[in-house]
Amino acid sequence: MSLAQVHYTSAAPGDEGTAGRFTAVGPGVSGALLAEIEPLLRHELPDGVADRPSDGELRSLPQPFTYATLSDGSRLVSRSAPVRDTAGGAGPGVRFHAHAVHLPPGVPLPGDRLPVEAWRSPHWVAVTPDGAIPDPLALPPGPTAVSEGLDDFAVSRGPWLAAVLADLRRASGPTEPGGRPVVLVERQCADVARWLGLASVTLPRECAERLTFTTYTRRPGSSAMRVVGMLPEDAEAARAAGLRVHVCTGQAPSGGGTDDVWATTAARVWRSRSPELFREARELPGEPFAAGPLAVTALCAGIALGPDGRTAAAGWAADRPYALEAKRTGQLVEALTSPGIDDRTGPEFDAAGRLFGALEGRCPASVTAPLAAMLVTEAVRGGNGSLELPHRDAFVGPEGAEVAERLAPEILTELGDRAGPRSVARTVQLLRVARLLGVDGTDALPGVVDRLAPALLTEAAAEEESGAGAEGLPGFAPALLELLDEQFEVRTALLGALDRLAPEDPGAVARFLERVALPFTGTQALPHLRMCAEVPGAMATLGGDRAAVWHRVLRAAGLSPFAEPLVLRTAVGLVWEDRAPTVEEARLLLDAATSDSHRAAGTWARLVDAALGASAAEPPATGTPVGPSPASTDEAAALAHDLLRGFPGEIGGRERAGLLLLDLVRELRTGAPEPGWAETVRTLCAQADPVEPALRERAHTALVERLLAPDRPGAELYDFVHGDDAELIAAYDRTARTETVRTRLRAQPAYAADCFTVWTAHPHAGKTWPPVAAALLDEVLRPAVRAMSAEDVAEVEATVGRTGSSGRAEAFRTWNRVSTLGRLGRRIAGRVRRG
Repeated sequence: MSLAQVHYTSAAPGDEGTAGRFTAVGPGVSGALLAEIEPLLRHELPDGVADRPSDGELRSLPQPFTYATLSDGSRLVSRSAPVRDTAGGAGPGVRFHAHAVHLPPGVPLPGDRLPVEAWRSPHWVAVTPDGAIPDPLALPPGPTAVSEGLDDFAVSRGPWLAAVLADLRRASGPTEPGGRPVVLVERQCADVARWLGLASVTLPRECAERLTFTTYTRRPGSSAMRVVGMLPEDAEAARAAGLRVHVCTGQAPSGGGTDDVWATTAARVWRSRSPELFREARELPGEPFAAGPLAVTALCAGIALGPDGRTAAAGWAADRPYALEAKRTGQLVEALTSPGIDDRTGPEFDAAGRLFGALEGRCPASVTAPLAAMLVTEAVRGGNGSLELPHRDAFVGPEGAEVAERLAPEILTELGDRAGPRSVARTVQLLRVARLLGVDGTDALPGVVDRLAPALLTEAAAEEESGAGAEGLPGFAPALLELLDEQFEVRTALLGALDRLAPEDPGAVARFLERVALPFTGTQALPHLRMCAEVPGAMATLGGDRAAVWHRVLRAAGLSPFAEPLVLRTAVGLVWEDRAPTVEEARLLLDAATSDSHRAAGTWARLVDAALGASAAEPPATGTPVGPSPASTDEAAALAHDLLRGFPGEIGGRERAGLLLLDLVRELRTGAPEPGWAETVRTLCAQADPVEPALRERAHTALVERLLAPDRPGAELYDFVHGDDAELIAAYDRTARTETVRTRLRAQPAYAADCFTVWTAHPHAGKTWPPVAAALLDEVLRPAVRAMSAEDVAEVEATVGRTGSSGRAEAFRTWNRVSTLGRLGRRIAGRVRRG
């Protein structure tokens, strides 16, 4: 069909108030469309154009080439040329003559060409013709002039190529860019057209057709095009408007300018002068702008790519192992494993590992052997612990022997180094590679597992604390489990090392086994590992009954603590990891094994903590009966006594002094301790310093309770009083004021007589005792005597006389008379007030 052509002449510079005009309009172009078309054909001349330009200057002015879509879905292709204005005025000026072709909706360009191919059509004219002229879009068959020299142009624009192609790809999307065009700054409109020619070859057809453009404008911010060209002098204004500007002249930008792998790969294809590869890449499966197909095509054609391109190619091929024929698969593997590449990255090796796994068994081993060799070499020399290693049969013929001979010394040296390997993943990787290559590491294995076992616990705990690892598993767990499944001797040695390590930190081992299910269900004894594996279930089932949990965990060991004392340490560490047992639990532990077993296991220290901790946590209640108490009421003191007998050589220092203090408490309440009670309490408290306040209070209370008893030795009381120990005397004062003592004073005249004798016998014993004794006489004994009957008072007086002297009895009568007179005086005073 014949397409409508439109001619338009712009106003000349200086024609104020004069608009351009359409000089010819083909059929089918309505007035409404003309109103929409006119702004697209109107252009501004660059600054500094001469009033009377020469022919050369006229030809050097911009010749805008435009492709636009209109509101009704039709399209417009136009070219504008600067022409002299010879009509009137002071002198000839310059105006633009636009020649346009209108394409109705749904009508393709003749020959199904792209709009940019008409850029150099010979049928564009710069004057309005008198009659019909050829259609500028009807080009002869074959390559168009726009394709000529694109390779050279791409090479000349190498520094900008990837970034511009990335932006052109984004601009060609199905969504309109919303008035934010890509700005290409060139000195010539022809070079902007060449950029669009590059896009037409690089992009898929439907994307290239969406690229509306104009090769020259001075107002890019108001342009509805997706791509616009500008001269260098106008670039700064475009940047100020916030547009994406590529200044493709002058100094080349530093760096690649984009992280778009597809665009970077496309740029390398253009610089290699191989545009035909774009068509080949589009024949491969994948998304239109996926980097994989283009990267595979480029590598198979011998084009060197960077790490990202090689990673994309390997990943794409790994996901589609059947997409390439055998020849191209071999070419791809050869390109990926080229010995000249020295910038491979971790993601690239990971993708290569996936590719090897996808090709293994589908391709001859001779094809995949280079990949296997590269992966194994990287695992040893690069330290990439995440690689998927090939199987043992990955090498055939001399390839495996050559790799093993090259890498074996490095593997054995690192495995034998006591300072390394530093990480679990690295150790596991080296052990797996050693087996893969048939390297004999038997001599190094004991040292390796002795370093690996604690590293497992340390790294797992660090990952758990930081929240790393997937689904609670440490990052090294999958490779570790594969190693243990592959190598029986490593599994046996490592489990043995962990079992030996467990008694030192059973809680850490238990937490590790809860996250990583190690395979120790075989014939190895592994008592400590079995206990560590048992404790979570026991805790969940038995709850807070730690004694029951301990019994169950100990049974899981399968060994008696008499035969293997260390199971005691492991069981205690698992059940009471961060706290001391109670006294009852400590008694259970002590009775469960001999002192020799506890001594060998080191668990005697936990029992000491239990005794001292209980003495501090359970101070005696105020108001306990004065005098000896049954042994069952103070299990901590009884436990201390047994520990001192069972571990005399192990317990020392302040712990021994604390236990001796507890044992003295027991003796003060149940027996006859060695003489010098008060001095012993003072000495032991000093040796146990810093002693727990509650333990000190327990000892002081036991001592003064015994000193307040009627049967206490007089020598002990004398030493106590004359020792002038303020803390002990204060404890005596507190205990003497308890209701228990007050009740006994009221009910037992003999006890009251004894207290009177004691509290009046040492009036000059230091500075602390006299005021305390005087206060007890007045505030404790006097109220008790006042509450007695006359007969009981007489008995008190008689007892004082029998146990002391007649002078002491007279002293009691005088003391009591003062009390009586005081009562009588208060009664008389009361009657006077009432009267």
